[in-house]
Amino acid sequence: MIRVLLVDDQPLIRSAFRALLAVEDDVEVVAEAADGAAALRLAREHLPDVALVDVQMPGVDGIETTRRIAADPALAGVRVVILTNHGLDEHVFAALRAGAAGFLVKDIEPEDLLHAVRVAARGEALLAPSVTRRLIDRYVAAPPPTAGRALAALTAREREAVALVARGLSDEEIAGAMVISRLTAKTHVNRAMTKLHARDRAQLVVLAYESGLVTPGG
Repeated sequence: MIRVLLVDDQPLIRSAFRALLAVEDDVEVVAEAADGAAALRLAREHLPDVALVDVQMPGVDGIETTRRIAADPALAGVRVVILTNHGLDEHVFAALRAGAAGFLVKDIEPEDLLHAVRVAARGEALLAPSVTRRLIDRYVAAPPPTAGRALAALTAREREAVALVARGLSDEEIAGAMVISRLTAKTHVNRAMTKLHARDRAQLVVLAYESGLVTPGG
């Protein structure tokens, strides 16, 4: 059973999402919150698998909510998916940097919402690398001088694996490109995530571009 926390200051949005999720046998909405402060309290109380969080809320907004969830070891298993009305913008990029697993627009098709919840619950990214490249290209003019230092802790093979993740390859495709087993490829990716303090592949992709390991359009 996938446990979901809904966070949006608009009751109508929460009701619509709850109605869509409630009919699924493998999904349970465990709590709702109208702001970030309540979301953090309920996340600690219910430990959901996925938190669907509105990016713009009064008080503690979605970006700060994401950042606090990502910083709390007790909430390491919570995958934050940002909800936005506007699609690609600086708020989405800031949320990804803060630790979100991806983002959804609020007018998403029902089947796409259900797919997204299941993907996020598996710990996968909800963001195509091409989308990430557009975000990076638009909102980061150039990597900060110290960004590349984060990669110093990685082995050469881990760096190679991260670059392939950033280009959108799956573990199986990474294994083929590196001529290694799928398990070894997954191990390289997981170790890189640990060393770079990335919660998931979405954040790993962002770090790869911010560090200059991969460049937009490259």
